Amino acid sequence: MNRTVIITGGANGIGKELVYQYAKKGYKVVIADVDEKEGSKIVDHCKNNDLPVLFIKTDVSVIEDIKKLIQKTVDQFGSLDILINNAGLSKWISPYEITVEDWDTIINTNLRSVMFTSREAAKMMKKNNTGGKIVNISSTRAFMSEPDSEAYAATKGGIISLTHALATSLSEDNIQINSISPGWIETGDYSSLREVDHSQHLSKRVGKPEDIAKACFYLTAEDNEFVTGINLVVDGGMTKKMIYEH
Repeated sequence: MNRTVIITGGANGIGKELVYQYAKKGYKVVIADVDEKEGSKIVDHCKNNDLPVLFIKTDVSVIEDIKKLIQKTVDQFGSLDILINNAGLSKWISPYEITVEDWDTIINTNLRSVMFTSREAAKMMKKNNTGGKIVNISSTRAFMSEPDSEAYAATKGGIISLTHALATSLSEDNIQINSISPGWIETGDYSSLREVDHSQHLSKRVGKPEDIAKACFYLTAEDNEFVTGINLVVDGGMTKKMIYEH
């Protein structure tokens, strides 16, 4: 395997699983995250298993950090083939209490970062004879909400629209861009989940981070030149099941 992938927000949660899964398949993986402690742990673990993983401290809400991330990746590995925009903040704040600063922080981290990380990555991918793949992690919260999630929901809905717009703009450069909307993906103690949690899904179980990894592998496959501009919902059917409170 001679393909390089950047995973933003790769030090924790779904991103962490994506790092391990891509590394195990032989990809050269770059973790872009602000969490140096957890990022270093992953790198050390991968080195012990002869897996090529690099950590680059990156605040995706800072444009200069994004530019440095892309350049350092190419300097280290010689190319950039895949970008997975996974970084994001999930903060629930009442619409009566949210400040402009709160709003801007969430928008800049979750949504603006997707635009400009994709743009900088595309500049490098354009130089490749084979183009590139970009996957943006959205959420089923783009379609359904809990109270006080306005900023987060706005970013996730925006990611889906941005995805098909970018896919259109960059199609001439052979860059396929798609988004994934995870449902309930448990990144903590899976064994602590209750039967009522699992039963809300047509799949009869809550999702796991590896379910998102499988979807990413499908969309970033080297021979995928036909699937682009879509949003793939990976939620075990939860958003399709009518749930009544009794």
